[in-house]
Amino acid sequence: MRQIAFREALREAMQEEMRRDERVFLMGEEVAEYNGAYKVSQGMLDEFGEKRVIDTPIAELGFAAIAVGAAQNGLRPIVEFMTWNFAVLPLDQILNTASKMLAMSGGQVGCPIVFRGPGGSAGQLGAQHSTAFESLYANIPGLKVVSVSNPYDGKGLLKSAIRDDDPVMFMEAEVLYGEKGDVPEEEYLLPIGKAFVKRHGKDVTIVSFNKMMKVALGAAEELAKEGIEAEVIDLATIRPMDWFTILESVKKTNRLVIVEEQWPFASVSSEITYRIQKEGFDYLDAPIRRITSVDAPMHYAPNLVALYLPDIPRTVKLVKEVMYMKK
Repeated sequence: MRQIAFREALREAMQEEMRRDERVFLMGEEVAEYNGAYKVSQGMLDEFGEKRVIDTPIAELGFAAIAVGAAQNGLRPIVEFMTWNFAVLPLDQILNTASKMLAMSGGQVGCPIVFRGPGGSAGQLGAQHSTAFESLYANIPGLKVVSVSNPYDGKGLLKSAIRDDDPVMFMEAEVLYGEKGDVPEEEYLLPIGKAFVKRHGKDVTIVSFNKMMKVALGAAEELAKEGIEAEVIDLATIRPMDWFTILESVKKTNRLVIVEEQWPFASVSSEITYRIQKEGFDYLDAPIRRITSVDAPMHYAPNLVALYLPDIPRTVKLVKEVMYMKK
């Protein structure tokens, strides 16, 4: 099987869907003439023309509103935000219009739209360019939230998101765009709302998503050296959540650790912890534990960036604690 970069997998997903359906178009800052801020849309202007690959002003609220209106009138926009940190500006359109229109119209007016782009930290980018937003958007009824960790899942889920009739928040990661992975040449789609078991094990379940999957899988590798077999689950979709896959794993391992790049209060791990202790309490042999970002704005200094984010050593330590191996 061929290996392609994450950005190429996302590009192929958009190209294939735009060839398939003339209602699909891409808009955002630098997506056309500059080939995308991260080169995800490279070559798409040449293929589809300026009416379907549209450069916008630096005005996220404005072009998000145009896209929402287009979606309500029969088109299927893909909106690229240069970073989800800039998508705080169009939150009014996402929260008050896109997510609510189907309900407010009694099912008569939908909003088939994909908002996509990178989020979370990417090194020394400071407080205003380093926030992960999955938990914020997952808190909003009417939205679907997808957060991808590798090229294969990215392509299959983006194609499904573009075909979905609901608004989909599609979360990527700047630091993953250049990473390569296996992607079939033939067409495939992956289901929204399904988590994927990336590593099988019997001793502890580790749940994560997006680039924190590298931490989760790295921790599992280190634990394996000490005879601990961790089962690693990639959520892939944050809303709707695949509770079944998580619960079935916990029934087998009896322990759960969650790794996420979110602030701890009202986070994705908070919801998972509540739901699993509610439905799977009798299967737990230890309290559910989690490792999150620090409960503070991101800083610029490299040492503080390292302390802010979950990492492999601290995840290994946490797993050993739920295994009652504290030494």
